[in-house]
Amino acid sequence: MSIASQGKKGWLSVSSKNIVSTKFFSLTRENLAKLKLKAVRKGCWYKVLKQKERMLLNLTISVVQRVRSFLLAKVVSRLVDVLFEALESPIYRLVKTKGQQMAQRICEVAQNWGYEAAKTWSKDVGFMQFLVVNNLGELNR
Repeated sequence: MSIASQGKKGWLSVSSKNIVSTKFFSLTRENLAKLKLKAVRKGCWYKVLKQKERMLLNLTISVVQRVRSFLLAKVVSRLVDVLFEALESPIYRLVKTKGQQMAQRICEVAQNWGYEAAKTWSKDVGFMQFLVVNNLGELNR
C-alpha cells in the first residue's frame, strides 16, 4: 500500500502532531523542488518513496506552479510529511519520543518531592535533548 493511499494525517489537518513545521510549508514549485533536492542529497528520495509517488511529485513540480486542488494538496502533503520525517536527524527523533518520556518521569518525581517549579521541565526541549544525549548508550540498546 502506498503512502498516498494511507489514512495518515498530513499538514492540512488541525490535529497534526508533527513537530516539524510542515504546516508552514506551502505547496509551490520552488518549495517542492528544494525538498526534492534535499531528499536526493540525503539519499531518502529513493528509499522512502515508491516510483509512482516520485513520479507524482516530479510531475507536480514540472507542471504546477502552486497546488490549488484540494485532492492534489492532500496527496502531495502526505508525501511531503513522509519526506520531512525521513530528513529528520536520529537525535531529533529520540528527543521527540524517548526524551519527552524521560523528562515527564523526572518531572513527576521532582514534583512528588515537593519541587513545584519542575512542572515546566516536561515541555523544555533543551532538557529533553540533555537527557537524550546523556543517555545515548542506554537508548541504543
